[in-house]
Amino acid sequence: MWTRAGCGRSMPDITPALERIDMILRLGRRKSARPLERRLGYVFRDSALLETALVHRSFRFEKRHAAADNQRMEFLGDAVLGLVAGARIYALFPDQDEGALTEHRSRVTSGRALARIARGLDLGAEIRLGRGEEQSGGRSRDSVLADTLEAVLGAVYLDGGLKAVERVFDRHFTPLLEAAEAFPWAQNPKGTLQSLAQRAHRQPPVYRCVEVTGPAHDRRFVVEVLVAGMVIGRGSGKSRREAEQEAAREAMKGISSGDAKRADS
Repeated sequence: MWTRAGCGRSMPDITPALERIDMILRLGRRKSARPLERRLGYVFRDSALLETALVHRSFRFEKRHAAADNQRMEFLGDAVLGLVAGARIYALFPDQDEGALTEHRSRVTSGRALARIARGLDLGAEIRLGRGEEQSGGRSRDSVLADTLEAVLGAVYLDGGLKAVERVFDRHFTPLLEAAEAFPWAQNPKGTLQSLAQRAHRQPPVYRCVEVTGPAHDRRFVVEVLVAGMVIGRGSGKSRREAEQEAAREAMKGISSGDAKRADS
């Protein structure tokens, strides 16, 4: 990016370089950064915030000495992610309408997208879980990974403000937006899937909810989509509609690559 200097000459934007220097200086003030911080691309001034973001409610329930869990940070991170995603998408796609912008936002804020990014960060290995949650596979569960990533974003905001969250977003979320633009159906996967199903099988796709988890104020829905008796997509989200959109998106990716599996039922 280039900016206009006061004397009228164009000069390169040095903001990324300054941010990198700031990160290096913080590394110098601490003995070492956690591997997770290096993967995230953000080094915390207050490492206690990151520690709290990694405490699942099951750990606090079983370990009474734990002062807090990450639910409040998850709430904050969800709100901050929505704001940053909305602002970035608004700027990246100036000619698209509200429906298309909403699709873009869902693409990077859905439970499945968050879980995918969390796996790329190896976040599951860092979460502090209760024994029961650990034994039930919570460390690799989409909902746990997505919620923890939101908590980490909340911690980043508390530690470094909105600019810090924007840097993390640009590093880990923006590539999902850029990759999706390679697919012509990316703006409306559910509508595209319905058209294909009607044309090929003379029947619409069937969406079925296979799992609902979480408390009433923070539900996670898992939905499968079937076409002609075949499960061709699976998605998760904080509403059934969001989960259906994600399932349709996964189905379209599968159709593009010729990958679909027959349902057991």
